[in-house]
Amino acid sequence: MKISYDPEIDALYIRLREGKHECRSVRLSDEVALNIGVGEKLVGIEILDAKSVLGSGKIPSVMLEGIKPVDAPLLVRDKSTKKYGA
Repeated sequence: MKISYDPEIDALYIRLREGKHECRSVRLSDEVALNIGVGEKLVGIEILDAKSVLGSGKIPSVMLEGIKPVDAPLLVRDKSTKKYGA
């Protein structure tokens, strides 16, 4: 799973499946869309106007519960200075 945030456009994307997928988008609202892949598998969740949608005017912290740690280290990257898609 990968969570990306672009502060320039205030968009959050939660990628649940790695790799390239042919997807269709299902809009839940003007701000939230689900990307559905082959076999009706959920590939990702897009949230526009994320600070407002997620509440409190800021991106919330992420808490993982019930997930066993993997051998690979946690990787956190700050992409706030890059343009979306660059």
